[in-house]
Amino acid sequence: MRFNYFSIDRNKRNSHNSADLEYIMNLSQTSQQFILHWGEMGTRWGVNRTVAQIHALLYLHGKPLPADEIAETLNVARSNVSNSIRELQAWNLIKLVHVLGDRRDHFETSTDIWELARTIVRERKEREILPTVALLKNLLNSQSQLFQTKRDLAKARYDVL
Repeated sequence: MRFNYFSIDRNKRNSHNSADLEYIMNLSQTSQQFILHWGEMGTRWGVNRTVAQIHALLYLHGKPLPADEIAETLNVARSNVSNSIRELQAWNLIKLVHVLGDRRDHFETSTDIWELARTIVRERKEREILPTVALLKNLLNSQSQLFQTKRDLAKARYDVL
């Protein structure tokens, strides 16, 4: 996959400082490989590849980026970036921020890897683990009414799990 780097609109030159432009324009081979790898890992975790790549780019950049620059850097459609941003926001992995002198919405993620890990675990727990535990409890409770003895109930629970 080839990355297109940010093009600089002459009218927007003042919206970036030179350090940001240098980083953006010189996205290293290592950064590209990390973004691609994070995208691959995302697919293994059940996350869309572009969603994971956007998260990786924001993590590496360490500063807020607008959606159009994300789209151009990753060479993906702006609509895909918008949908991916919504998904990342739903997972509480990125947040909307505003940059002084720029009307566009910018997005950032935590650069603390442990905070990101806690967020992912918390969100997966809420979305996947707790509903499953609740279902199992309901199933076990409905089954317990069918059995007369504790031994029968214990065997039924073992059989269910």
